[in-house]
Amino acid sequence: MSKPLQYRKSLVSYDLIQFLKKSMFKESENLLLFPVRCTFVQVRHKSGGGFRPKKKVYHRVHELDKAIDLKKKPALILQLKSMIQAQKHGRILLRDLEKHVGFVQKWNLMAAIEKYPSIFHVGGGNREPPSVMLTEKAQKIADEEGEAIESMEPILVNNLRKLLMMSVDCRVPLEKVEFIQSAMGLPHDFKSSLIPKYPDFFSLKVVNGRVHLVLENWDSSLAITAREDRLAREGVLENRHKVRITKDGNFLGPNAFKVSFPPGFRPNASYLEEFEKWQKMEFPSPYLNARRFDSADPKARKRVVAVLHELLSLTMEKRVTCAQLDAFHSEYLLPSRLILCLIKHQGIFYITNKGARGTVFLKEAYDGSNLIEKCPLLLFQERFVSLCGRREVSVCSEMQSSSGYVTSNQRHKI
Repeated sequence: MSKPLQYRKSLVSYDLIQFLKKSMFKESENLLLFPVRCTFVQVRHKSGGGFRPKKKVYHRVHELDKAIDLKKKPALILQLKSMIQAQKHGRILLRDLEKHVGFVQKWNLMAAIEKYPSIFHVGGGNREPPSVMLTEKAQKIADEEGEAIESMEPILVNNLRKLLMMSVDCRVPLEKVEFIQSAMGLPHDFKSSLIPKYPDFFSLKVVNGRVHLVLENWDSSLAITAREDRLAREGVLENRHKVRITKDGNFLGPNAFKVSFPPGFRPNASYLEEFEKWQKMEFPSPYLNARRFDSADPKARKRVVAVLHELLSLTMEKRVTCAQLDAFHSEYLLPSRLILCLIKHQGIFYITNKGARGTVFLKEAYDGSNLIEKCPLLLFQERFVSLCGRREVSVCSEMQSSSGYVTSNQRHKI
């Protein structure tokens, strides 16, 4: 029996490792769409038993790994801000931090309070127990959050409708919506503040003993993917001229996806020919019912890529955890080996194990480590966090990001 394969620690998850051990060098046409050499570097060495694989390396995108790290401090600051704002008098006793976040996280918050005096002010003393509150400047910016939340509401309603429209029964268990609510930017009380406000769009119904969020009305004008919207804005859909695929894998066509291969990857002519065929291949819309298609059909498999692309596009930061993505298997009829689909299309998606949980990125949404289009809530959060001395967000870039986001997501008025 041959020795087990060895892998670097950069492999993204246990499931990925298991898949690579079992399947990477099996020549199965119905499993692999493109040559595996574009994703992994294979090194062989000779032994008494002949040639055998020695290593398989998953290509990392360090800029996207860095995007996870860059969110750690802002997340801590925003968490403490929310805790302070939730208090009746706009301050929280230092001794009560442990009750809210636990012993370990308390010390992380204490370090943030000490490190960012421009945001947090510690008061009290003598007979009054010490407490933390927002500084005057921080409070002034925090008061603008309501305006950002108000601007988010039409975006969230449309995204929530699109989320339900992609499901096979136009309904999703409420617990799964709650599981992804932070990624989509939904308020913590959306069940009572948002859903009842739009009875023409949503309702809560018990199906098979579980509460489901149900779509009440189908809107064909919303059945346009973010990919199609981008192509329309770029004028690609009206361009009838014949074009060839470029060396970076991108192709100007109505059925093409924007791709970004790992640094150093140089596709040869035969690879580009096969990839061009895939980019040109027509496929059903993600908003058509998945039950209508044979999962073994190449067009249906390309549709799965479009579903994942659209689901990531509905989130604020165009990324979700692997667990959040995996939760929608039955609603969208995703392939049982979802990790395989993500690996095959590593020019479109990127999986990282940085942080506490594995995360899936939509690569085209990022320029290096920076999200290209930002919703009003993210722009507000960046402005608040910039008080700690992080790089300021220019007014020009805010306007461009906000304008681009609204153009693609508020095209359909409620």
